[in-house]
Amino acid sequence: MIEIDLLTGDAAARPPGTRRRIDLGALLAGARDRVRDPWLVIATLSVVLSVGLGVGSWITQRAAGETLRAQETLAVQDSVRFAAVLARLGAAETQRDSVMAQMTSIAAIDRQRFIWPHLLDEIARALPAEAWLRSIAQGSASTAPSVDQLAADSVPPLTIRLVGVTVDIQALTVFMKQLEASPFIAEVGLASSSVMQVEGQTVNEFALDLRYERPASARLLMVPLVGPGADR
Repeated sequence: MIEIDLLTGDAAARPPGTRRRIDLGALLAGARDRVRDPWLVIATLSVVLSVGLGVGSWITQRAAGETLRAQETLAVQDSVRFAAVLARLGAAETQRDSVMAQMTSIAAIDRQRFIWPHLLDEIARALPAEAWLRSIAQGSASTAPSVDQLAADSVPPLTIRLVGVTVDIQALTVFMKQLEASPFIAEVGLASSSVMQVEGQTVNEFALDLRYERPASARLLMVPLVGPGADR
């Protein structure tokens, strides 16, 4: 029979059951000796560097994405909150404008309610003792002005027709002059005049046309929103 001893050198001298030690320094030295091509080393390092940069860039972008998502969530919440605030502000402004418009209309209507008292006072003050009135009627502005016209102070001129009787024609002239002297009356004109019999007495029946005019002092004191009784 032929026997072959496969354990040579140190392996034959080692006792059974022991492990062979690995010399890392020798392995590295051997690897350095085997790697003779510098371009291979550069290519390997480039690959390693690229992989490192890619991983670092992915980590950085992921962190930036998380930050942006958090900022987006906060911005959406702020937007919803601010939208509610703006909606309430818009409703408040609309309500304020409505109240202001109503106050303007009320003030304008309040100014109008003093027109007739002024006119009647001035007509009664100017009427002489020798004359008396049969009727006082509104003329061209027969329709009530709208709220918008009152608020804009663009009411059509108010004209009045006075129908009366006098026993003295000179009293009619005095009456017209006293009407023209009033700060609330303008454009006094004689529309008609005729002679008639009343209870056996000859009298003159007349018709006068006149226009209401707001005094200059009242116009100067007017503002967009005024309190009640601005024309008093």
